[in-house]
Amino acid sequence: MLTPEGLRAATVHVRGETIETLADYEAWPTTAERIDVGDAVLMPGVVDTHVHVNEPGRTEWEGFRTATRAAASGGVTSLIDMPLNSIPATTTADALRKKRQEATGQCLIDVGFWGGIVPGNVKELEGLVREGARGFKAFMCFSGVDEFPGVLEHDLRLAMEELKRLSRPLLVHAEVEGPIDAAAPHLVGLDPRAYSTYLASRPPAAEEEAIALVSRLCRETRARTHVVHHSAASALPVIRQVRAEGLPFTAETCPHYLHFAAEDIRDGATAYKCAPPIRERSNRELLWAALGEGVLELVASDHSPCTPALKKQEVGDFMAAWGGISGLQYGLPVTWSGASARGYSLNQLVKWMCEAPARLAGLEHKKGKLAPGFDADLVVFEPEAKFTVEVARIEHKNKLTPYADAGLTGVVTSTYVRGTRVFHQGEHAREPKGLFL
Repeated sequence: MLTPEGLRAATVHVRGETIETLADYEAWPTTAERIDVGDAVLMPGVVDTHVHVNEPGRTEWEGFRTATRAAASGGVTSLIDMPLNSIPATTTADALRKKRQEATGQCLIDVGFWGGIVPGNVKELEGLVREGARGFKAFMCFSGVDEFPGVLEHDLRLAMEELKRLSRPLLVHAEVEGPIDAAAPHLVGLDPRAYSTYLASRPPAAEEEAIALVSRLCRETRARTHVVHHSAASALPVIRQVRAEGLPFTAETCPHYLHFAAEDIRDGATAYKCAPPIRERSNRELLWAALGEGVLELVASDHSPCTPALKKQEVGDFMAAWGGISGLQYGLPVTWSGASARGYSLNQLVKWMCEAPARLAGLEHKKGKLAPGFDADLVVFEPEAKFTVEVARIEHKNKLTPYADAGLTGVVTSTYVRGTRVFHQGEHAREPKGLFL
């Protein structure tokens, strides 16, 4: 069992939906149901704080039923849904109520919700908190959908002052338009099928400038601030500095930034398109080092699916394709494959994918650890087992993913949510008993 103190032979005693105690391996209660996982590792359920479910409004892209089935298959026991790509976007209390209504009776795992910050909706934030929003997401550039416009510095400052008052975190897509606009004239005449063309369209400076701006606002407002899906290693020194100051500032990266490299992406392979983009191998290794150092605090999937047609596979046009990667089901094995190859431990994996995300979402008192009083969210994980991603086994609504046919290390055999088994060796529970967080 993987406890906060390390890996050891032990038992976890569950009463109802919570962990009652951790005990020695021989300490089997005589009257309880017993489940022995053998040589597999029993670890906390993954908390994925960056998932675009898209329901209601774009349910043909993804929905709560398919997303939570995929999550359970990959050892995710709690996810937090992003406020955009659904229609309406979760920028008002009424929109959040509608989203909860759509999700009711569909969720196999526990689900929470981020609210959204757009120009002019600061007065909506308190109502969203009352309806259950665990924090708020903002874009500093075009989000990709018209219902969720990006914010400028003035909007962001007002929102952060309000979030400080409400004790809720800001999650920010840290790219600004200036460097992206400046790069555009240099792309004229370049092949839109070439990944190098797309990479040049989202220069590291877009992240560098955005992180410098949002860190300054964090310093001014002292609002809890979190950078999502960080990609550009050149901006790590700014994150390192602001964290060294003791400000409430964190950042995440994603499995695809830790696994893929720009040099390996074929022309026309639009399944790899995301924003910020997947960058070079040297950049990838600096992200891994930042995780090990604690400059980057967590790993979240940024599961952002769409219909296959929107990926423009038939023409392979990176510039026209939707930017988003489907990976919710494979975040744990993808990250562990890279972590284990670089000498990182299972305990570090749990800090990145269970403990830190739970803390970001304000769930650290009941999610992300195997400890007495916590929810019995358990994953049976075989860390040395290898498998190949088969499209037929993908539970996401749309099966297009750059992980297809990838060889990975680490197999999830069972997933329990609050003591109830929701996934076991390829089979899912029939009754969706996930709760809203």
